[in-house]
Amino acid sequence: MILRMDRLLVELPAPKNPSPNDAAAIQELLGGKYGEMSTLMNYTFQSFNMRGRKEIRPFYDLIANIATEEYGHIELVSYAINMLLTGTTKRDPDPVTAPLEPAKDARNSYHFLAAGQAALPMDSQGNWWNGSYVTCTGNLKADLLFNFNLECQARANKIRAYETVKDPCARAMVGYLLVRGGVHIVAYAKALEKLTGVDVGKLLPIPDVSNKKFPEAKAHEDRGLHTKLYQFSPTDYTQAGKIWNGPHPEDGKALQFEHLPKDVGAPVPDLEAEPQLNAPLDPDTMADLLKRMK
Repeated sequence: MILRMDRLLVELPAPKNPSPNDAAAIQELLGGKYGEMSTLMNYTFQSFNMRGRKEIRPFYDLIANIATEEYGHIELVSYAINMLLTGTTKRDPDPVTAPLEPAKDARNSYHFLAAGQAALPMDSQGNWWNGSYVTCTGNLKADLLFNFNLECQARANKIRAYETVKDPCARAMVGYLLVRGGVHIVAYAKALEKLTGVDVGKLLPIPDVSNKKFPEAKAHEDRGLHTKLYQFSPTDYTQAGKIWNGPHPEDGKALQFEHLPKDVGAPVPDLEAEPQLNAPLDPDTMADLLKRMK
């Protein structure tokens, strides 16, 4: 079971220049082949399907904890997309005025024609995320190796998205995910080392770019966020620390396995209604609803 909190993992600043094309680019980090939907579903199915978990409990606990964190990453990317889309069309409940006209030149028209000017499970080109991106072989060594590669490929995409979009909202999101995705890369490297004895850490970082080159990521690393693996349960999945220990392969700092802090993150942005999209309701229905709920 998943415990959900009404908070984002990190605060996202309001965009300076809302842009549907920036939002389209960031979609790659949500529903692309190496996006957060893929990391979530790979680790979730691997944890659901793991056999012999009593004997290999630390690996099960590691994958289960990381899978849970990925829910929060999907939420974070989705809000960044929503915030970048906010203000890109005219707020007007009158359809005759063509309030969605500014969207006709947007690269991804699905945001407006198939959604309420909002994030969708698709990539930067509008291709829907699909289950063929999930690898769950049942072999622990094969799955851990796939997960390591998946996180490295995801990191490459995050770096490219950062280099594509300058808006502070998008970059704050990417900077945070570079650090937390880096934790997952190191975690799977450590797991492979425990399992095989191979020093996978010598491969890091992949790509060969330090997170400290990105100011938004460096700020999190300076306070040690790259050394922490979280236990996303009050009482369960406790043995991941048998894998997540020792020095960080890049800076030698001690790795720490701990509960997610109670005061983590920031309030979820309260996005304004978009009457031109009937989101969430048309203005007359909304006004009547508010009267009845008093």
